[in-house]
Amino acid sequence: MKEYIAQRLEALREVMRREKLDAFIFPSTDPHNSEYVPDRWKGREWISGFNGSAGTAVVTMHSAALWTDSRYFIAAADQLSGTEFQLMKLKIEGTPTISEWLGSELREVSSAQVGVDGMCNSAANVEVLVSDLRREGGITVRTNLDPLDIVWTDRPQIPASKVEIQPVELAGETVASKLTRIRKALRDLHADGMLMSALDDVAWTLNLRGTDVHCTPVFVSYLLISTTSATLYINKEKLTPEVEAHLESQGVKMAGYDDVRKGIKEYAEYNILLDPNETNYTLSRLVDVQEVIRHKSPIPAMKAIKNEAEIRGYRSAMLKDGIALVKFLRWLKPAVEAGGQTEISIDKKLTSLRAEQPLFRDISFDTIAGYGAHGAIVHYEATPETDIPLEPHGLLLLDSGAQYQDGTTDITRTIALGPVSDYEKHIYTLVLKGHIQLEICKFPSGASGTQMDILAREAMWREGLNYLHGTGHGVGSYLSVHEGPHQFRLEWVPAPFLENMTVTDEPGIYLAGQFGVRIENTLLINHYKDTEFGKFLQFESLTLCPIDTTPVVKEELLPEEVAWLNEYHQHVYDVLAPHLDDEGDKEWLRKATMPI
Repeated sequence: MKEYIAQRLEALREVMRREKLDAFIFPSTDPHNSEYVPDRWKGREWISGFNGSAGTAVVTMHSAALWTDSRYFIAAADQLSGTEFQLMKLKIEGTPTISEWLGSELREVSSAQVGVDGMCNSAANVEVLVSDLRREGGITVRTNLDPLDIVWTDRPQIPASKVEIQPVELAGETVASKLTRIRKALRDLHADGMLMSALDDVAWTLNLRGTDVHCTPVFVSYLLISTTSATLYINKEKLTPEVEAHLESQGVKMAGYDDVRKGIKEYAEYNILLDPNETNYTLSRLVDVQEVIRHKSPIPAMKAIKNEAEIRGYRSAMLKDGIALVKFLRWLKPAVEAGGQTEISIDKKLTSLRAEQPLFRDISFDTIAGYGAHGAIVHYEATPETDIPLEPHGLLLLDSGAQYQDGTTDITRTIALGPVSDYEKHIYTLVLKGHIQLEICKFPSGASGTQMDILAREAMWREGLNYLHGTGHGVGSYLSVHEGPHQFRLEWVPAPFLENMTVTDEPGIYLAGQFGVRIENTLLINHYKDTEFGKFLQFESLTLCPIDTTPVVKEELLPEEVAWLNEYHQHVYDVLAPHLDDEGDKEWLRKATMPI
């Protein structure tokens, strides 16, 4: 890959020279502001070589830089080495913003102009960029060019794979019912309609799923809703007769994907809601109505509250996942002791065991299997070049998940493959304490994850330890493994935590060059009690898998933490054991869930 980066930069700069551009910015998103994107829109990866899910590459005529967050500092440094790209570490003191860096790089350029693809940048991001660059010496922004269409000669097309129906018995609500609720939410915002761009929102609304994005069952499309109609903009070859009949029966029209521009221009209502953080800049500029209501989309908050069918689906998916994980964990240590296992080989083994389960569709993200020092790379993904053998000592950090048609799973376990040091045990126990303190939290309905995030960090903060990623995120119902708007996070995220939402609990500690620890369950928010002070909620672990107790220092746990761990393990055994046909699996689970 690295040998091609210089050639690609040269080709890009030739286009920039011809178009009189002094810099070009490549985000990690697509026209739908997706976190994970179809191959066609992996332009930032193509131009820089960095393949993390978050990052922005910027190229000038004489320099290049890439901004990413703490999850990818180590991986990005490795992938960018030997290229022109300088790594810029977000949220680290001394790191300039993109606009500040461009202001410095282009200071001597007269009437400097920076290019961005208006289709792959949200309206909000472009507007902030325009304002920031104006302050950096009057630099202007051009949005009507996608140089990748010129220089990326073998650029992938939009996937043509077929869309499939998510049965109502799994979705729990008809499309017509969802559209009625959406229109009510829009009326509450005094909006006549909206353009829905987020792919998982479209899939959820229409009870459809696809395979256009790796690990995420969505399909490339837009949905335009008005007071009396809804139109899906999608490449027609993706629709089967069954899907067309499904949509027609629910009052949804269909048009070509590129016809969305025409649809926006011809939209005839008085006003329209456009989420500036979701709608791309180009489409937002095509709207011609009396009023544009700039407001966050109401769909993520609606989608986040799971109905009874979706909750049943999660429980079913977690049961299947737990069975596969028990079989895997029973196999793991003897296999490592026998030799020949690597980070990649155990990933394949776990995926194969999940694939044996009913309704398995895919993994929900690329497995993170980091042994030893690789465990300190927060979003490490083993490649043939980095893959290392596992040995019967030290810690393995294993973060994985699956897409079953009835639910999405996300779990992390850190596993002692043999003897571990007292320091590794101490760090492991600190992370476990943080995990448990969030699990046992009781809180008023409507509290935010920022208000609770401290519970996962307090014990490690006392020792001057921390992690820079969020502590938890929502999980889709056979949709994106990362779902908002609610999160556990240090930064202020006001989205309320409400009954029947799902969220992960995944604190960690990462010591570069040594090891990493993370422990993660997916939780469901349930009712706790009603008092004179209102409704209170609590968390229930949906994940069914033992937490390795061999690295636990029991003396460092509070009595309530020991009680939670033992109760959780009893629950895991009680639910999984009846479904294990192999007596060896059942005996392994019994030992793994014994009280400490």
